[in-house]
Amino acid sequence: MNDKAEHETGPYLLDDQVGYILRLASQRHAAIFQAHAVEGLTATQFAALVRLSEHGKCSQNRLGRLAAMDVATIKGVVDRLRQKGLTLTEPDPDDKRRTLISLSAEGEALVARMKEAGARITEETLAPLSPAEQRNLIRLLQKIS
Repeated sequence: MNDKAEHETGPYLLDDQVGYILRLASQRHAAIFQAHAVEGLTATQFAALVRLSEHGKCSQNRLGRLAAMDVATIKGVVDRLRQKGLTLTEPDPDDKRRTLISLSAEGEALVARMKEAGARITEETLAPLSPAEQRNLIRLLQKIS
């Protein structure tokens, strides 16, 4: 780093780097999530179930896009949710190559509990911040996502 660049931005400090700070915040949030996890669900399983609740029956590929997961990840998530009896699969009547995924009755019943837990998780994660700071953080994270 040349003297001019260092003078304008200061020395490189890991504690000031966005990636490092986001990772620390993510680790803290993950610990809070696990402490409140419903039925031992992972964060990816949680996201997939909530998206199914919000959007209804859809293909695995679409669910992956809705829940921000790649093809391999969503396949494993869907397989585990089906094994737990939380989702159902059926052939797509318009395209026999595709499978449609929906919530089972058990999955639908679980989603209400999950949303309550999710609200507690968010509240605890954001607890160190004032309400205005919480709104700003969410807005800024959405902006860079």
